[in-house]
Amino acid sequence: MSDRHLRELVARIIGGEQLSLEEALELADKTGPEELWAAADELRRRVHGDRFDYCSIINARSGKCSENCRFCAQSSRYQTAIETYDRVDYQEVRRQALENESHGVERFSLVTAGREVAAADLDAFATMYERLGEETGLSLCASMGFLTPEKARRLVDAGVRRYHCNLETCRSFFAEVCTTHSWQDKVETIKIARQAGMDICSGGIIGLGESFRQRLELAVELRDLGVLSIPINILTPIPGTPLAERPELTIEDVLTAIALFRLTNPAAVIRLAGGRARFGVGQYRFFLAGANGAIVGNYLTTAGNSIAEDIGMIESLGYRPMACNKE
Repeated sequence: MSDRHLRELVARIIGGEQLSLEEALELADKTGPEELWAAADELRRRVHGDRFDYCSIINARSGKCSENCRFCAQSSRYQTAIETYDRVDYQEVRRQALENESHGVERFSLVTAGREVAAADLDAFATMYERLGEETGLSLCASMGFLTPEKARRLVDAGVRRYHCNLETCRSFFAEVCTTHSWQDKVETIKIARQAGMDICSGGIIGLGESFRQRLELAVELRDLGVLSIPINILTPIPGTPLAERPELTIEDVLTAIALFRLTNPAAVIRLAGGRARFGVGQYRFFLAGANGAIVGNYLTTAGNSIAEDIGMIESLGYRPMACNKE
């Protein structure tokens, strides 16, 4: 596709036109990779400017998960070398929250392993959120498995303003990744969180064995759900899990995925999450192909870059932090 046609496409998307799945596939097929990445970054600049959305997470309950997600080190069904605990100490939560805030990170989330959190444990986590709301200026997020309306309201009352529930992969591939719950189960929790007044963060993992088409199916499904924060994880094959031997994606694979997620989701923050660190300095190319957000610091069971390094490199690309209102 010529530069002129790409510029016209970007203009049409800004004007409200949506790419269908077939159009996105055709675009990828007929456009050189460099031109595709550049068009996605132009769309990002036109819609979002130079604003960058930083967030961070803490593994608030680790391991012993009943589910059988084939990529996950925290499943009790697999033998992996991770630390397990039922609930992180609040002083560690506070320490990490304040450290992230001191670097200019806007958002902070407690993330728990497991299908769901029992009501008594949720109350304990809600108390942590209440204290964080008093002691920090961070916008608070939660990722605590499946919700009921009552649990969602408890989190909102504690100050949580965003709920994270990754679809992980598209509907058509989901059963190849997990059979102990369904894609629709995740959608129902997204709906419950939204009905309770939280906005939504939901994305997935690329490199699970899905086809290129299925990767784009996920991008379109997230758009159709109205998700405006889309974390993209790149599979890190973990010894002991069923996907330990999966071939790793190339940096070109990831750049193209990011570009197409941007072109199909122009209004969303496309947020790089786990798996990017293995690309070294090359990972920062992702923020010139349509991405404009990142989880900084460590992830759940894998280490990330230092926060200062990430922010320094991202700011060198011309970005500035995205203003974030706690309410």
